[in-house]
Amino acid sequence: MAKKSLIYREKKRQKLEQKYHLIRRSSKKEISEIPSLSEKWKIHGKLQSPPRNSAPTRLHRRCFSTGRPRANYRDFGLSGHILREMVQACLLPGATRSSW
Repeated sequence: MAKKSLIYREKKRQKLEQKYHLIRRSSKKEISEIPSLSEKWKIHGKLQSPPRNSAPTRLHRRCFSTGRPRANYRDFGLSGHILREMVQACLLPGATRSSW
């Protein structure tokens, strides 16, 4: 189980990313439309003004049940070992264990 503080920090980053998403998208659109380099630098300064934790690259996908930040499967939202346990217990419909 991940520390609660890390999980809350990740939730805070998600909220910040949603809050500043429109500002980032509009700034990037303006940069692509303006031909002048000096104006692009001014808009780039605006793009750097939101907090760093609002950047989408700082987000991590975490396991839904344990909060583990690594080895997550996007389709299920679970980490690898939890996914394997659930498949072995037949808790995920349509997922089968491979055997050879």
